[in-house]
Amino acid sequence: MMLAASLTEMPTASAPAWVMVLFAVVMMATYVGVAIERFHKTVAALCGAAVLVILSVALDLFEYPTVYNFLKEDLNIFGVIIGTGVLVDVVGKSGLFHFISMWIVRLTGGQANRLFMTLCVVTFLFVSVLTIVPAMLILSSLVLVICRSLGYKPMPLLLSVAVCANSGAIATFASGLPNIMIGTAAGIPYVDFLRVSLPYAVVSLVVAIAGLRWFFRNDLPWKQSDEDKAALKQQIEGFDPWALVENKGVLLRSSLILLCTVIGFALAQPLGVGMDFVAMVGATAALLFAGKGVEDAIGKVNWTVILFFMGLFIIIGCVKHTGALKWVAQQVVVVSDNRIELLVPLMGGFSAVASSIVDNIPVAATLIPIVQDVSGGDTGVPAEPLWWTLVICCNLGGNGTPIGSISCVIAIYALKREAGIHVGWGTFLKLGGGIMVVQVIGAILYIMWMHHQGYIPDITAIPTLPAH
Repeated sequence: MMLAASLTEMPTASAPAWVMVLFAVVMMATYVGVAIERFHKTVAALCGAAVLVILSVALDLFEYPTVYNFLKEDLNIFGVIIGTGVLVDVVGKSGLFHFISMWIVRLTGGQANRLFMTLCVVTFLFVSVLTIVPAMLILSSLVLVICRSLGYKPMPLLLSVAVCANSGAIATFASGLPNIMIGTAAGIPYVDFLRVSLPYAVVSLVVAIAGLRWFFRNDLPWKQSDEDKAALKQQIEGFDPWALVENKGVLLRSSLILLCTVIGFALAQPLGVGMDFVAMVGATAALLFAGKGVEDAIGKVNWTVILFFMGLFIIIGCVKHTGALKWVAQQVVVVSDNRIELLVPLMGGFSAVASSIVDNIPVAATLIPIVQDVSGGDTGVPAEPLWWTLVICCNLGGNGTPIGSISCVIAIYALKREAGIHVGWGTFLKLGGGIMVVQVIGAILYIMWMHHQGYIPDITAIPTLPAH
């Protein structure tokens, strides 16, 4: 307790207390704007950034060029988003994803039980490789086509895909945007995700499948007669996996480029390059050898997300500059008494609940500097368990509400637009909320066990590249 007390006596802010409170209020108001549907989250983030920059300059907290420092620290994140966006668009146009999807339907014979299980596993794999947004866009379209063709209700399969996507999002460095943010800030190598978060990603997938199967036990025909199976088989034989493949050579090159990019992500740090470099090289190779519409492919990059990140990073930078986040970190240390047994549940529970209410991206951005302060200096708190808690719980927290993650938003929007089905908060809370609670409790126990067994790699012992 003496160490916690000494921290509270340290200088905590570079600005008066009322300025810290003012900036914190603006940040929270921005997050409210992100959470509600009336404002587009990118507009809310840019408005909050503009207000805080104006206040910072007016109150003489810093000169305007300091804003560029807030952004340059995270330029590599923008590189990963742009590179993977171009790569996935080019590969998608080759017909590879449609080809894989049609073979999935054929292999399952269209049987509801097999199709459900296969789609859950394929979602996990797609998100792990492609990141959550492009994977969900591809899979939501696929599920709707399958349901129309086979006469199944779309809600059980589409919501199952959305929930399982959040398990896939914790599998690798590049599978979720919070992973990229946290992994970059902490200097976590790609291979460490395979050693630490991937095993629990599989566990959380099993939990999700069990919960989903029970929840939708009356909505899909789990047992089908031989006549129904024969009819399904005959119907599926008419599905053509090659329907959207215009050029088999382009398909082969796209597959090879995608595979090499994934391998490049795993080898980036040993090779002495950044993940953004690998993503941009993959995108360039795709445009050079497999792309036929360069302007269109580049235009498909999610610039909305990039602008959202820009606004978010400026907001976090301004608030951090006042010392408010450092003060919060010190209070966390005081409450937990520097005990990792309390810090991990506190960080895990808060990040999961906050992610389900707001969105996991701003929650991750806000908690990153707090974790850095909590585990920095002479606190003696190991950083690694806190980083992995943040990675896992921020992603799984998205299962809690309809607006908690981009996968749930995409699925619910697709159901309403394409099938005229409205999924209310009550229905989703019963489904995703229960699954989230079990997954997050399991994650906290998993991280604690990994830490006490010494299975979590020491990040500081791994040589990392300079940020710039």
